[in-house]
Amino acid sequence: MSRIIQPLHALPFWLSLGTVPLAIAAAAQGGWWLLALPVYTWGLFSLLDALTGLNLQNADPATPEAELFWYRLITLVWFPIQFCVIFGLIRWVSVTDHLSGWEKVALFFGVGVMSGTIGINYSHELMHQKNRLERWLGDLLLATVLYSHFRSEHLRVHHLHVGTPRDPVTARYNEGFHRFFPRVLRECPVSAFQAERALLARKGRPWWDRANPFWRYALLQVAMLALATLLGGWLGLALFLWQAFVAVWQLELVNYIEHYGLTREHLGDGKYEHVKPRHSWNAAHRASNWLLINLQRHSDHHYKPDRRFPLLQTYAPDEAPQLPHGYPLMTMLAMVPPLWRRRMNPRVREWRREFYPQITDWTPYKQGTNPPPRGA
Repeated sequence: MSRIIQPLHALPFWLSLGTVPLAIAAAAQGGWWLLALPVYTWGLFSLLDALTGLNLQNADPATPEAELFWYRLITLVWFPIQFCVIFGLIRWVSVTDHLSGWEKVALFFGVGVMSGTIGINYSHELMHQKNRLERWLGDLLLATVLYSHFRSEHLRVHHLHVGTPRDPVTARYNEGFHRFFPRVLRECPVSAFQAERALLARKGRPWWDRANPFWRYALLQVAMLALATLLGGWLGLALFLWQAFVAVWQLELVNYIEHYGLTREHLGDGKYEHVKPRHSWNAAHRASNWLLINLQRHSDHHYKPDRRFPLLQTYAPDEAPQLPHGYPLMTMLAMVPPLWRRRMNPRVREWRREFYPQITDWTPYKQGTNPPPRGA
């Protein structure tokens, strides 16, 4: 175990701030500068992964929270930063004419890459905390990409049912991303709402009770849509919707690779084994974990969901399956299903042989079917 030294050791996790001047430069210059945000988040950190290698060290999980301030701070300040970038650029493009229509589309594609790669990821960290301010910041970040239901779906569905047919965002074996994406766009809002309705029902309350967070989600999202329209008119609204779609696409690309083909053993009577590190793909790539605040140590996140990102542990291959590359490169690979299957399907089959040699027929573990009894 290594001790955390701050603020120096926290500094690499602040590299997300590099997207801000790049967004401003892209808006001011247009042209090739419009590639800056995708190249920075996807290309540069993939290159840095190759140069810096793996980080196999683990921080002491008993580190007091007071020593994590400089790590937490980047997640706390990100909402006002992202808010200013999105709405500042909407206003900018509505009052200037130096960018063509396609350049504006390209600019907000880059903004969506930023709000998806960083903003939604930070909201994920914030939504898991008990502090009310952090949870509100998480809600505000999700409202800027019109995906507020993600909090309910993630906390009330995904963490409970990951690796089972009940979880929409566990990608099935052989399911390509281009089938996975429209499926989760359909299923996740429904499953999130049903989870909140069931929670209220257990308390003896109807779904329309004001405690239902979907009321808050709706109000925040309407406010964001109204502000985009106020600042940029119909063009501003269209660009806001475009960046939100790109951000959600980025999120679901990550969801796709995090659990692809991994399933929990069915124990009978609709019950499954407890979630273990083996049920998430792990990636110890140093640089992309800086950008994604250790999201790639996803095995530990599901094993200990309340653990803050600086303290997430990495695992050896005999405890958790390992991705061959960091998320930026893996998400690009996922966009080409034949290449993805060629790279990942053998790893899934090896995972099955290593962790579940007693299961010989995996067909029943597909979505919408009943798993076999234990040991079948």
